[in-house]
Amino acid sequence: MTHLRWRKSSFSEGHSDTCVELAADPTGTPHLRESDDPEVVISPAPAALSAFLRAARAGEFDRLGG
Repeated sequence: MTHLRWRKSSFSEGHSDTCVELAADPTGTPHLRESDDPEVVISPAPAALSAFLRAARAGEFDRLGG
């Protein structure tokens, strides 16, 4: 996965060790990793990632963790 071009949110500026990074391979498959453990990469199905992002934008996870 070293050939992937990883991107992180502009909200992560100044926090280089605690960022979720996103990349897409040539087929469009998304890949995610946490910057403090870059060897661990997950590759969700595009539809699953889209559903997760829609839910996050809608605030469905705002009450998790307390």
